Amino acid sequence: MKRCFLQQGILFFCVAMMLSACSSVRQTEKWFRHGKWYNGMKLYPHVFVNRHEFESQYNKNKAWWDSAFKFLKETDFDKIAPGKYPLDSNNVYVNVTVGPMRDFENTKWESHRHTIDLQYTYKGTEKMGVAPVSKARVIDPYNEKKDVAIYDADGKFYLTAPDTFFLFFPGDAHRPNIKVNEDNAVKKIVVKIRYTD
Repeated sequence: MKRCFLQQGILFFCVAMMLSACSSVRQTEKWFRHGKWYNGMKLYPHVFVNRHEFESQYNKNKAWWDSAFKFLKETDFDKIAPGKYPLDSNNVYVNVTVGPMRDFENTKWESHRHTIDLQYTYKGTEKMGVAPVSKARVIDPYNEKKDVAIYDADGKFYLTAPDTFFLFFPGDAHRPNIKVNEDNAVKKIVVKIRYTD
């Protein structure tokens, strides 16, 4: 009899956890589809983006994200020069680069602990890789000063598109800047947003 009550209790707990997880997923999808965070921006996150992590980070630091999206919405990328542009002291900044991408063998898997990468290829095309850090093998341990660790990983690869940006959170190893063709005029915008635990 006691065993039966214990089994029923465990079953009830498991069902409650599953319902809670489903509710959380539905809530995240509703938030994402509602798109209030877009604020009129004409760029969209790539389909692989971890929407739950995105919602969590956005809600923790709405002002930071809004400053990043405002920059992406209002900046004339044809006119902006390469360089570093601070948006919110050390919490949000932008790196604008112009130049050729690299051959595959000259790129590396990387991740960051303290910043989220929002990567947008404005002109040209590049290939981006993404893989879970949890399944990657560390090659160069985390460097606190540079906020980067280097990995070997098996991941998925995607081509950039002019209306899409990529978001890489600390759990995402990413392999950017992979050459697709001989285009030497790739203009890229990387917004670094401080990650909050």
